[in-house]
Amino acid sequence: MKEISFLKQNHDKWQRFEHLLSTKKDSDPDALADLFIQVTDDLSYAKTFYPNTNTEKYLNGLAARVHQEIYKNKKERRSRLITFWKYEVPEIMRGQQLNLGICLVVFLLSVAVGVLSAEKDPDFVRTILGDGYVSMTTHNIEKGDPMAVYKDDDQFGMFMRIAFNNVRVGFILLIFGCCTQLGPVFVLFMNGVMVGAFQYFFYQKGLLTESALTIWMHGTIEMMSFIVEAAAGMTLAQSIFFPGSYSRLESVKRGGRKAVKIALAAVPLIVTAAFIEAFITRYTEMHDEVRAWLIRGMFGFMIWYYVIYPFYAKKERSSHLGTKLVLASLLIILPTVALVMNYLTGDKADPVSKIFFCILIGGGITLVAWAIRTDQHIEEDPLEIERKKPEKQAVYAKDEGR
Repeated sequence: MKEISFLKQNHDKWQRFEHLLSTKKDSDPDALADLFIQVTDDLSYAKTFYPNTNTEKYLNGLAARVHQEIYKNKKERRSRLITFWKYEVPEIMRGQQLNLGICLVVFLLSVAVGVLSAEKDPDFVRTILGDGYVSMTTHNIEKGDPMAVYKDDDQFGMFMRIAFNNVRVGFILLIFGCCTQLGPVFVLFMNGVMVGAFQYFFYQKGLLTESALTIWMHGTIEMMSFIVEAAAGMTLAQSIFFPGSYSRLESVKRGGRKAVKIALAAVPLIVTAAFIEAFITRYTEMHDEVRAWLIRGMFGFMIWYYVIYPFYAKKERSSHLGTKLVLASLLIILPTVALVMNYLTGDKADPVSKIFFCILIGGGITLVAWAIRTDQHIEEDPLEIERKKPEKQAVYAKDEGR
């Protein structure tokens, strides 16, 4: 069929479609669905026989308008946040293992540099950590409480300061990727040097074991989250400076989306580290073996989620009950541990912190109840539903024929 004949044959129909789209108040969902099918059929025909013509462009725009009208008010599924951490982030991390490995090696080397520098230069620790901090810690050691820096009376205020600072550092690691691929690596390197110098300072004082068991209770998640954030920054830098076969704009869109998702996914982990540092690390009376197992557990989780799980994560129709219960458990267990240690040690938490603990525990219990109630039936993927429609229609037609 010639293009002019195709236009004459469908002109009136398209005009009716335009009118239907303009009367949005009385739009019939079934009519819109039927309209979308017809427009996409005409668009496919035009792409086949009249490619790169005004006819194809017009139908493409019309189809886009219909699609927007149908889906503009579509609600996100209740499990959207769950699937983000359960499937999307691991799928992205599967392709970022090289960047993650590079950042891990850089961090370990920077810690070694910090240790060697502190060993060779007695003034290096004061240079990198500051005179005030070193003098305060030395005074605490002389008093017999070397970890007193983690025992601020205003626990909630301490938590807010630490969480804000850690999130700020995480996003600096991401944003520095806009400058150069070495930007996130440099920021990570400086943090690693500080950690190495800090640990060597306590080694000189004969407190390496005590400092490690205290610091790495929160530092395991915190530092490994920074490594992940640095990998996100490298991903962003690669999309900007090494677009490959894509245009630079398209490369930045793709890489930027991945980098931001990686960075956002690490924020709850960084906040969790801040909670542990402010409310749990302070209890140095906790048995050494208990602290050691907590550190091992957190290290194991980070390695599992960012290194092992990405190669096994597979998006499928399934219940999210287990994931929701794990999240609820964290909301309940962490503040409960803080309250129990508060009671056992006689260390009175400030009223704001206690209210905060109660809110978290209440939120965890609510999440458990909601998870059990809403996960009685497995939600089915909309794409899977669409795929099964022809099969169901065939079954219905067969039954009617009988």
